[in-house]
Amino acid sequence: MSAQGPQPSFNPYGAVDLGALAARRSAAPAAPGGGGNGATAGAAAGGYVVEVSEVTFQADVVERSTAVPVVVDFWADWCQPCKQLTPILEKLAAEYAGRFVLASIDVDANQRIAAAAQVQSIPTVIAVVGGQALPLFQGALPEAQVRQYLEALLAEAARLGITGTAPAPAPEGETPAEPAEPPNDPRYDAAYDAIERGDLDAAAQAYRALLADSPADADAAAGLAQVELLQRTAGVDPATARAAADADPEDVDKALVAADLDLLDNAAEAAFGRLVDTVRRSSGDDRERVRKRLLELFEVVGSADPAVVKARAALTSALF
Repeated sequence: MSAQGPQPSFNPYGAVDLGALAARRSAAPAAPGGGGNGATAGAAAGGYVVEVSEVTFQADVVERSTAVPVVVDFWADWCQPCKQLTPILEKLAAEYAGRFVLASIDVDANQRIAAAAQVQSIPTVIAVVGGQALPLFQGALPEAQVRQYLEALLAEAARLGITGTAPAPAPEGETPAEPAEPPNDPRYDAAYDAIERGDLDAAAQAYRALLADSPADADAAAGLAQVELLQRTAGVDPATARAAADADPEDVDKALVAADLDLLDNAAEAAFGRLVDTVRRSSGDDRERVRKRLLELFEVVGSADPAVVKARAALTSALF
């Protein structure tokens, strides 16, 4: 891990510090802004509209869609119908008050994303729910029709269990308040106690129970990712595992084990780089396994860590 970045908030010999994880996640930098199509709110500051680039696509669209539906508006400055549709989408995003997030993507500045989404003309609007893309419509539709598409989307998202709500934007000109240190939450006591006594299986079970009740609980997801990392690496000899992975870079299983061990040694950049390289070399189910493992390791380190920000950009490039 970079010497200047924060260290992972877990201790293999003690309790997971979920409070520190939550505080670090809330301090994540805002996505780049300043486009000309009307998007106004950054993801880290909360809000219902976010401008998305290749750097932020993975976090602001794919990962966010596991908690709340994301509606993606593909546009360009020269597109007159886009200038008719986008205000309608932004109005409805505010009206629906976080039941979906509107992601604004300038196709001229983000051609690889547009190509991956198979955008043939603009405006094009798709949805991403649970990491999966769903086509919505093309062209500048009237508000009533757009609303119908959104209602159908929200019904489908609810069927899939994606029912989170995005945070409200801060009032204009007001900087969001620094989050207070969260108090101890008794819901996590069972997981903490299990970790303290070295019972990782019980800790994982406790976190999974929390996630079954609250699928969008980011702290429980981070805790589970940390515990599963410790479970996977228990009894594994680091030198042997890394040597095996280096000798056979095409073996996905060996790369996954070596990356886990890299992270445990606080070498997050090495872990992420190893898996991004594996994504580039792999395909199909193997590629998806590696992508999911990367996202789990991002949870362990925290989204504000510079190594995670850099690796997300590299992952997007490898995928698209």
